[in-house]
Amino acid sequence: MIGSRLKPGDDVGGYRVECALHAGGNGYVYEVVPTTAPDPGIPLVMKVPGVGRGEPTIGIVSFEIEQMILPTLSGSHVPRYVASGDGALPWLVMERIVGDGLAPIVARAPLPVADVAAIGAGLANAVHAVHRQDVVHLDIKPENFLRRSTGEWVLLDYGFSRHARFPDLLAEERHHDAGSAAYVSPEQVSGDRSDPRSDVFALGVLLYQLATGELPFGEPQTIGGWSDRLWRAPAPPRARNHDVPPWLQEVILHALEVDTSRRYASAAHVAFDLRHPETVALTARAHRVDAEGVIAQVGAWWRSRRRDGSPPRAGSARTPVVLVAVDTENPDDARHPALRDATRSILAVSDDFRLMFVSVIGAAPVGEGDTPEETDSGRMLMHRQRLRHWVEPLRLPTSRQSLHVIAASEPAGTILELAAANHVDLIVLGAPDPEARTLAWWRSAASTVSANAHCSVHLVRVPRR
Repeated sequence: MIGSRLKPGDDVGGYRVECALHAGGNGYVYEVVPTTAPDPGIPLVMKVPGVGRGEPTIGIVSFEIEQMILPTLSGSHVPRYVASGDGALPWLVMERIVGDGLAPIVARAPLPVADVAAIGAGLANAVHAVHRQDVVHLDIKPENFLRRSTGEWVLLDYGFSRHARFPDLLAEERHHDAGSAAYVSPEQVSGDRSDPRSDVFALGVLLYQLATGELPFGEPQTIGGWSDRLWRAPAPPRARNHDVPPWLQEVILHALEVDTSRRYASAAHVAFDLRHPETVALTARAHRVDAEGVIAQVGAWWRSRRRDGSPPRAGSARTPVVLVAVDTENPDDARHPALRDATRSILAVSDDFRLMFVSVIGAAPVGEGDTPEETDSGRMLMHRQRLRHWVEPLRLPTSRQSLHVIAASEPAGTILELAAANHVDLIVLGAPDPEARTLAWWRSAASTVSANAHCSVHLVRVPRR
């Protein structure tokens, strides 16, 4: 395994690294040119996940999500997918968008009303184009928009996104903190990642910024600050910028409604109203000039507490979910072939099963080491690659499987928690092997899961010769 920091001249997958362009929590982006890979005739960038000391493990998962979703997207509002690979360091090559970013524009806000409307409509068009392809972005923010020379806005970075036809890796692993605090919607705070109107809410935050130069909810750093998103209404834009006309305030506050049933139904509706202000129906939202009073705020808080804020079920009655526990800490364990055969037998029963393949691994040494294998992110990547290798012979389509590597000290509890949270119908794992002393922890996991699971458990034994 190698680290994730590439340098000019490195050749990865037939592409030569020219220079580094961006480093962030979700990985690194480099300008590249083809060497032995086919040349698509457009500027290219390569994205790789962060691996090594201090790199967040969620970056490995979010990279896999983007690697899964980006090839399904098309059109001028998304970067063109070119190629990807899963070697020692996974990589993803896509079109490099050469143009202006939204972040510098937001930094100059407040903008004239005409500019807010024109830019906002273009952003909404990009979001709607992605929604039409069954994807909810879930990380709408200024840094994720670039504008082509043609004027069209491009939406980048699908590491936190959800595709309606693919497993939602972040939701299944209970990563409810995914997203940027200033832009997340109330339903994201509650753990629901399925609603395109979450992106409409984030669009409302962007419009508020463009019109006022301020964030409607600030940038909360605590759980309590995030929870306020479930009920607190922002100060009206006109209270922060008197030049905001009533029609624009109506659009912004309509997009920022806490209750999704009162929010815009789609980003296309936002774009239409921004382009046709004369058709915007004004309500009480348009004329507010002061923040809501204490009584109204308390009432909103109370109503939010009475709502059912539980996230949607990951599985459904129509599609049974099977969790297969795979011990990637011991890839040569004699039980692996029997466990894979048992999984094949289950798949032969029906085409409707959805499978979660789960490996629970120990955490990296305290403080992390110097090599990738001694870091949390490096171990995560290594074990995800082992798990993918284990699953490959089953030849499952992407829509029927998801891979999960969880670092935890207690495997049984982790498996039970994942199974309960995702409404798993059957857990499959290797039975205790009395002759393998080094796998004592796995024997304990098998017995604990069998005794405490909310669903059926199938223990797979190695046939004795």
